[in-house]
Amino acid sequence: MQPIKVLSFLFVFLLSACSDPVAQQIEQQIPITKSRIEALSQALTSGQVTNAALINQYAQKVTAAKPELADIVKVIARDATPTGPMYKGLMDRFDQAQNMPQLFSTKEERYQELLNIYQAADPILFSDALSDPLNVLADMSDGMLPRVNALSKAQSMQANGAQDFGVGEQLIGNPNYGQWQTGSNGLSFWEWYGMYALMDNLFGSRRVYYSDWGRYRNYSYYSDYGRTRYSSPSSLRKQVNLDNRTRKSFESKGQKYTSAYAKNRTGASSISQKSKAAQTNANRFQKTTTNKSAYASSNKKNASFRNSRTNTSRGTRRGK
Repeated sequence: MQPIKVLSFLFVFLLSACSDPVAQQIEQQIPITKSRIEALSQALTSGQVTNAALINQYAQKVTAAKPELADIVKVIARDATPTGPMYKGLMDRFDQAQNMPQLFSTKEERYQELLNIYQAADPILFSDALSDPLNVLADMSDGMLPRVNALSKAQSMQANGAQDFGVGEQLIGNPNYGQWQTGSNGLSFWEWYGMYALMDNLFGSRRVYYSDWGRYRNYSYYSDYGRTRYSSPSSLRKQVNLDNRTRKSFESKGQKYTSAYAKNRTGASSISQKSKAAQTNANRFQKTTTNKSAYASSNKKNASFRNSRTNTSRGTRRGK
């Protein structure tokens, strides 16, 4: 009888495991995503990520030309290393996806987060994402250094009818650098994390309110291409909730409000095909997560990223 009981237990265990394919996908994806993140760290350390290498070059030139900016330049240059907020953000999200399943509303969301982190850690995509801090350094140089993978500030502002939100505006809205806070007047404004607040102090930037930024923001890689991959599910929910509250506030006053993310802003120049493909897949997933068949379709398309080779970004195009 004892062997029969053991066999029965094993049968029930295997049956339960087979009946939860998403749980199996999660367990299979965890080591794959971990390996990709570790490979990205090595690529950053060895100078194999194109825009990370350019960040180091730009940082040296801006510091030499404007020594009074040395402190904030040093902070921004950390993004070229595994100690920067972009890379550390991926590490923190992976730790949550691996060890804190209670933070996710569904198993599907947890699995999708592992896929998003895997994509975000691709050196080509990560290099594209680094164009934002890189172009902050370019703007600090007052035209001495060209922007990379993006149109000039004047060109993109004109194309988008955008307002000038000051030096560092490419990082506004990115949860790796700050967050939206709500004041006693009910208005939400951008607050930098830590030393990034030096940008407001050094450049005398005015407080940026979401009601203005949401309508008149300029192009950034994060907001227009990388938001799904470089944000946690909780950060994305906060963004959606804030945008909805802002829209309702405008509607209550009989005013029109267009979402900050309703359409891509003009400004990208020579970003990788991987960024374009990843954005298409991310948009498709967001529109179809309400049913399981659509979720399976999205997983199938995202699987191409798991099988793609790891390369570094090439062929950057610059614009002053």
